[in-house]
Amino acid sequence: MNDRLTTREAAELLGVKPSTVYAYVSRGQLSSRRDPVGRGSTFDAAEVAALARRNRREAAAPSGELSVRTALTLIEPDRYWFRGVDAVELAGRYAYEEVAEWLWTGRLPHGARFTAPPELLAAARRAVAALPEHSGPVDRLRVAAAAAAVADPLRYDLSEEAVLGSARSLIPTLVGALPPVHGPGTGGRPEGDGGSVDGPATGDGPDTGGGDTGGGPDTGGGDTGGGAGPLAGQLWPRLTARPADPAAVAVLDLALGLLVDHDLAASTLAVRVAASARAHPYAAVSAGLGALEGPLHGAAGRLAHRMLQEVLEQGGAAPVVADHLRAGRRVPGLGHRLYAGEDPRATALFARLAELEAAAPALAAARDVVAVTARQGRGLHANVDLALAVLTVSCGMPAEAGETVFAVARTAGWIAHALEEYGERPLRMRPSGQYTGPRPPQPMP
Repeated sequence: MNDRLTTREAAELLGVKPSTVYAYVSRGQLSSRRDPVGRGSTFDAAEVAALARRNRREAAAPSGELSVRTALTLIEPDRYWFRGVDAVELAGRYAYEEVAEWLWTGRLPHGARFTAPPELLAAARRAVAALPEHSGPVDRLRVAAAAAAVADPLRYDLSEEAVLGSARSLIPTLVGALPPVHGPGTGGRPEGDGGSVDGPATGDGPDTGGGDTGGGPDTGGGDTGGGAGPLAGQLWPRLTARPADPAAVAVLDLALGLLVDHDLAASTLAVRVAASARAHPYAAVSAGLGALEGPLHGAAGRLAHRMLQEVLEQGGAAPVVADHLRAGRRVPGLGHRLYAGEDPRATALFARLAELEAAAPALAAARDVVAVTARQGRGLHANVDLALAVLTVSCGMPAEAGETVFAVARTAGWIAHALEEYGERPLRMRPSGQYTGPRPPQPMP
């Protein structure tokens, strides 16, 4: 084999059209050089052969099984890892933005902060303000993502640098587009015209450390308008009317870091399918938000929140668990198909919540739910939805707050998976349907 191949030779070896060869070049999967003699390009033969082998491995995957290579998250029966680093330790030691940067780049810039560009934030807030008052958090986030996309003329640039720039802008834009929660006079419901650039102050808390001290970020120092403060501090007043207690904001930051990614969950797979079709990162995130809204995925925290409230109102978990089982409903916040014991994300959050005096009643209620179901021999352990419910109940947040935390946190993971997918063969996630309808030809209706 010659060291250099023509476009036609490369296309034949790859089994694709010549135009697809240039698509590989534009995505960085192949490098090319102008032919000094002819008018076309030449390609490194070894590089083309390696890409052909990779494409053949994908095509040879067992029928009906979708196998996706990823260097991001590894899940084991009792723990999970981000790029080979223990995810619980990482999230406990570094702020959410730093964990996101590690997942995206494999580097850990200390003190990383995300800032919403004014034009994106203004567009997102105007769009969210036009929604009906009863709109849910994922409704608002989907609309904010679409509006931010329209305001970003560079959204179609799928280079790594451009996608990461979009991610660092989109995440604080999503947070800043959410209306702040007002005090008891408004029933704690999200309100506001959505057009203000600055929300209410979160309060000034001391920096508890976003680095090696393991304390998480400061409370944001009053910056809630998509500014350069820590994202947990920006998100806090969008979840609760209570003043931002530094320890509680640190738990929120831990939750964000723990939820950054979890391999190929349903929403993440939706993101990769969109990215496989070369949807821009805003559209890929929108695909994830659509899948997230199902009651078996992101909305599960809302059910766990309401269950904990019932337990607290009734003074014990037994009658509440009995009601769920009598109605044929699963007890929310329990069990995870990927972990043999307690979800490690729940374990980490429970440990930090135990340090908050205000969380003691909700934490005891959660432990009571686990104990009651264990007595029934059901063998189910707490998952992250139950731990999120303890956080949202104890901090005076509404039932849908856990869903908001989940969606904001996971946006970073979705971007990481989209970046990986942009580097793969396009439209590779195209399963074949098994037709079960009447055999043709049938009479014309």
